[in-house]
Amino acid sequence: MNAARQATQTFSLVRDSLQAYEPSGRWSVQLRRHGRHRLFVISAQLNFYYFWEKRWFFIAMAIGALLLYAPVPPGLTEAGWTVLVMSIVATILFVTEPIPLPTVALIIIVGQVILLGIGSTEVARSLMTDSVLFIMGSLMLAVAVVKQRLDLRIAWLLVRMTGTRTTSICFGISVVSGLLASFVGEHTVAAMMLPVGITLITLTDTDRSKVRNLAAVILFSICYGCSVAGIGTPSGGARNAIMIGYWKEFFYDPTNPETHKFLIDYVTWMAYSYPIFLLQLPVVTFIIMLTFKPEHRHLSRAVARLRAQMRMEGPMTPANWIAITLFFLILYGWIFESSEIGMGTVAVLGAASFLVAGLVKWEDVNNGVNWGVVLLYAAAISLGVQMKVTGAAEWVAEGFLGILAPLGADAGIGLWVSVSALTTFVTNTMSNGAAVAVLGPITLKMATVAGESPIVIGFITAVSSAFAYLTVVGTPACTIVFAAGYLSPGDFLRVGWRMVIASTLIMLAAAAIYWPLLGA
Repeated sequence: MNAARQATQTFSLVRDSLQAYEPSGRWSVQLRRHGRHRLFVISAQLNFYYFWEKRWFFIAMAIGALLLYAPVPPGLTEAGWTVLVMSIVATILFVTEPIPLPTVALIIIVGQVILLGIGSTEVARSLMTDSVLFIMGSLMLAVAVVKQRLDLRIAWLLVRMTGTRTTSICFGISVVSGLLASFVGEHTVAAMMLPVGITLITLTDTDRSKVRNLAAVILFSICYGCSVAGIGTPSGGARNAIMIGYWKEFFYDPTNPETHKFLIDYVTWMAYSYPIFLLQLPVVTFIIMLTFKPEHRHLSRAVARLRAQMRMEGPMTPANWIAITLFFLILYGWIFESSEIGMGTVAVLGAASFLVAGLVKWEDVNNGVNWGVVLLYAAAISLGVQMKVTGAAEWVAEGFLGILAPLGADAGIGLWVSVSALTTFVTNTMSNGAAVAVLGPITLKMATVAGESPIVIGFITAVSSAFAYLTVVGTPACTIVFAAGYLSPGDFLRVGWRMVIASTLIMLAAAAIYWPLLGA
């Protein structure tokens, strides 16, 4: 705390000095006023503050340099060791975030060219895959959907279906959030549904202390409803597209008909994952209501106020209907056409359709899309491919299996539990997309070495990456609802461990009983 106060005072002093600066020479007046010694102290304090803020960047770089000059482990090529070191450094930077995450992507790209000797054109080609196009198009669609401001209408439709009981409304919120998030993306739906939840909370009582638990059950219904739904379809999250890309890259051979099963399309993914999402919906409501006891069993007051606001809003506009129509056309393309032209093409075409129809402006898309996220996923996927090409993923997989073998967890359900636990831990420390990008090549190689189905292990990895229930930063949906100011980090731990156990058991049951019926 002393360092923070000292840094604040230092920045204030420097700010005052800079405000006094003019070409006429007033900086020299400040120089005489503070004295050369004082300015030297300021400079030293600023340098200390900078290096303290960026300490994990320098630590990561130092670790990477030491590992690069260390002897290459037996059984691993020099290129494989370099890729592994790059992955370790990237993981440290993902977790600690001393620099913006898109900057990590830029470092990965440059590292492949300089350290691995790969041509810049080849690296650039590996960045723009169909999975990355899909992620980019989905983010653009998210902006277009949010622009229509349908939150009040969704809230009104919700309470008309569920009634005024708090339990029913929370279940309805989870269902609506989940159904939307399974197709659009959890961060988009969380942003759309947060105003709905805040509306119901504030219409009940504006005093936050009197609706503390009510706010918890409503907001967790939003973020956990979105989280469990993100696995439902390929468009539910970037991690799904990443895993689909890995299956195709690692196992598909156009000359071998037996490998066509690794071309997982939209419908096939839904067949595997959507039932898991649906089974988790009532579990979400049960666990949340068990953990937090809401102060109000009925929300009649909020519903009455919501009805009055809806009268002021008026009927649906033509733009609203056009947006809904376009959304269903995009959904049709994902389901029936993506196997031919790619999911990324459908997503980009859908985003272009919203722009052509005038439902969203390019300025809105440009400002609303986090282009750094697109770059981050592109670089992570590219590095994951290099882990496979250089043999680094196989080497790590064999080493991990060697550790699990004495525990009897190197195959079967023991391996499933180990992969799920590893993914759950990692996904609570970084974004789920980054977690799958880092772990996917390793877990898929583990499946190959252990003689397990890569499809099963891949789905376990992707589904477990949705179990980011424990931390505020584990998933964008959690971060968005936390930003409302009603929840504390401890609330996520309080309810999250229950969600992790329940979700893991449901997934393992599906892997053992349901997925074999689909030919996995």
